[in-house]
Amino acid sequence: MPALIEPTTALHAPWLAAHEEWGPGLHEDGFGLTASDDVRSPAGFHAWVARLTSGSAPAGVAGPGATSSTYRWVVEGDQVLGGIALRTGPRDLVLRMGHIGFGIRPSARRRGVAAWALGQMLTEAASQGLDRVLLVCEVGNTASAATIQALGGALEDAPRPDDHVRRYWIAL
Repeated sequence: MPALIEPTTALHAPWLAAHEEWGPGLHEDGFGLTASDDVRSPAGFHAWVARLTSGSAPAGVAGPGATSSTYRWVVEGDQVLGGIALRTGPRDLVLRMGHIGFGIRPSARRRGVAAWALGQMLTEAASQGLDRVLLVCEVGNTASAATIQALGGALEDAPRPDDHVRRYWIAL
């Protein structure tokens, strides 16, 4: 059975294994990873985890554009299966990226892990006083769209031909 935990440096090697499985790039939504994060070295990984757990913004983003986020890793045993983040403020950032972003490593998909994690984070969002949350996924990401819809996501508008994302609202 999976669990949601706060990011921890104790899972450096298992997190790197998940990261390698995704392949190059920053497509692991839910992990708060930026291009400047050094996750390979122990010191860099420690600094990244410290940023995630402190709720601070990435380097260079502090100030009016900063966001506060709750990051959780989806783990099972000693494996990192994915990540999920609840983002709050500022409003323009949330409206662009959504309140919640999640990603599940390829080998852990199609097992209900994403739906389980999203359900847990919806409970967290409600406990933080939110009455509805926005989730954004790429138009071609049918698995994420199905997960969001299964948990009550209502499509904001039909995507236009030039849209790259779908926007869903879930009432809490």
